[in-house]
Amino acid sequence: MTSDPISDMLARIRNAALARHELTRLPASNLKNKVAELLKSEGYVSDVREEEWGPEKHRTLTIVLKYNGDRECAFQGIRRVSRPGRRVYVRHDQIPRVLSGLGVSILSTSHGLMTDKEARRRKVGGELLCEVW
Repeated sequence: MTSDPISDMLARIRNAALARHELTRLPASNLKNKVAELLKSEGYVSDVREEEWGPEKHRTLTIVLKYNGDRECAFQGIRRVSRPGRRVYVRHDQIPRVLSGLGVSILSTSHGLMTDKEARRRKVGGELLCEVW
């Protein structure tokens, strides 16, 4: 059991991309599923599936990674911002831009998980979970 499931998820995605794996599997939760769906909608991963996997039929989140023709991953970096030891909360007018708008931040707001662009548009702040570029 890990104390920070989002950090574990991001590390698994990063490691699978560095090893040029086609997909990665991790224990499923609603929060991880929403983060993965946001990554899919922003074009950083190809597919996200929740399925029963393994001999015990555990609920598993399968993330299919996206590569270009040269087998380079769709994202250059992925980083956890808010950690259990240091939570980072931002107002809507203080949400940082990742690589001058080329990357994306994922926030946990009172209106659910959303990207930085959506949070600025709706004028809501929240916990800054991670950045992807």
